[in-house]
Amino acid sequence: MTRVLITGGAGFLGSHVAAALVARPDIDLVVAGDVRVPEHPIEHVVYDQCDVTRAESVGPVLERHDIDVVVHLAAIVNPGRDHDMERLVDVEGTRHVLEACVEHGVRRIVVSSSGAAYGYHPDNPEWLRESDPVRGNDEFPYSKHKRLVEQLLGGYREAHPELEQVVFRIGTILGPTVRNQITALWDGPRILAIRGSESPFVFVWVDDVAGAMARAATDGPAGIYNVAGDGRVTVHELSRRLGKPTITVPPALLAGALRVGRALRLTVHGPEQVGFLRYRPVLANDALKADFGYTPAKTSAEAFEAYLETHPGVSRV
Repeated sequence: MTRVLITGGAGFLGSHVAAALVARPDIDLVVAGDVRVPEHPIEHVVYDQCDVTRAESVGPVLERHDIDVVVHLAAIVNPGRDHDMERLVDVEGTRHVLEACVEHGVRRIVVSSSGAAYGYHPDNPEWLRESDPVRGNDEFPYSKHKRLVEQLLGGYREAHPELEQVVFRIGTILGPTVRNQITALWDGPRILAIRGSESPFVFVWVDDVAGAMARAATDGPAGIYNVAGDGRVTVHELSRRLGKPTITVPPALLAGALRVGRALRLTVHGPEQVGFLRYRPVLANDALKADFGYTPAKTSAEAFEAYLETHPGVSRV
């Protein structure tokens, strides 16, 4: 019987993972560790204070509940202006969790990484696989931090092989309450397109991510896996499905406008967002299905359809 701690357990993804874990008969205890208790606690989930930015916060939770598996989800998913805080949570927080896991004899850690770890590069292959290099982007803090986290995890795999790792590089998560910088692209009357780029997206429905996490915390094999639905959806396909026209902008013009907008504090985004839109990392999920043994129920296109069903008013069709 497995006893699991979920860092960031009160958040959007953490709540879905907690619900998936408590439904399994091979789970003895689910502890949601976070700096807050959610408005709607999940029955049979134990909530405990856990601040990953403080090295001394994680160990006592592991010891108090005799944890043997950690699902590490604590991260800042909507980055803004405070990059120091983002690094403290994402990178140093992961370091603190890994240190505590080794100290307290945790046997496995499951980590939510991101397709952003590969980086947004013009020479990315059409489909990224787990053997492709994790390069990140220094000009894009979220991507840089994910690269640093993966480097940290690699060091621990060598130094502490007794701590099994399951690392999920996740595509764009969609769900019934999702609102972020990606979904904001679809809210206006027109859809932004970058001249010369199809800006392909790979989506995954939140329940599919939670299902993969639950398998990783129990009987799934260790390793590194991309997590995404089958297929991809381009910006023009999104536009047609939304019933909204595209506005196509040259990359240099958009970069200049974002540079000025950030200087005037009209937006937190800068010219690096052009690369974010032009060179989307497109994740192949072959290893997830063949090696890890998990097939998402929804394709990328079906995840987008489910998003539209739960967000009426976004589409004009």
